[in-house]
Amino acid sequence: MGFRGASADTVATLSTELAGILAASPASASTIGDDLFSLAQTLRSEGSLRRFATDASIAPAAKSGLVQQVFGAKVDAGALAVLDKAVRSRWTVGRDLADALEHLSVVAAVRSAGPEGERISDELFGVASLVKDNPALRDALSDPARSMEDKGRLLDDLLGGKTLPQTVVLARRSVAGAHRTVAVALEEYQKVAAEVRDQGVATVRVARDLSEGDRQRLADALARQYGRRVHLNLLVDPDVLGGIRVEIGDDVIDGTVSSRLDDARRRLVG
Repeated sequence: MGFRGASADTVATLSTELAGILAASPASASTIGDDLFSLAQTLRSEGSLRRFATDASIAPAAKSGLVQQVFGAKVDAGALAVLDKAVRSRWTVGRDLADALEHLSVVAAVRSAGPEGERISDELFGVASLVKDNPALRDALSDPARSMEDKGRLLDDLLGGKTLPQTVVLARRSVAGAHRTVAVALEEYQKVAAEVRDQGVATVRVARDLSEGDRQRLADALARQYGRRVHLNLLVDPDVLGGIRVEIGDDVIDGTVSSRLDDARRRLVG
């Protein structure tokens, strides 16, 4: 989710607030994540409440009082503290409040996995690839006629016992959140999972799978270039022919044979 202006500043502040809460109570991370996602869904569905909570003309104390009254007995104290700070803050547009809570729910879910959180990026990428490569599954997860419970059971059957429980939770959220497709949600969640581990995410397209040594050398080279660890999403793509194409953020490093052939064709035509 791309936050801008006041919303970006507020999300940064809320992220710090959440980090402090989770550091003080690591065992509550899973519950806080669930509650933050539930709060996001409620604010999306209750337009009048969302507008009140993000109206800059209303005194912060009044907004805080309302959310305490509405949610105080329903969610974990940590989630309520994040919401309280959120409604006291400024937002570029009202919908950013719910989007921010969904974003923070992913952070909490990843944190709840502890040291195993490193696996979540890989597992979410695997789920995204599974959805992409199976049209029937993709259609089932996007079918508005199917209930969220039904979609959740489908994901439980596919992933249960094969991934971390947190990955299943995030996959279930991907069909219920604000993103336009499950694939987009999973991609965004994976980026958040990597950021929690202080990593960037690079999509690497190659003609043939890389050895473990080659993967590590590439990851090390990208880490030096970008000043942080980089998580690699490796895609074997026959259209590449040879060489490698790396997409990281808005940057594209294209050293593929197919790219060079395209350049040569353009020069000949030109």
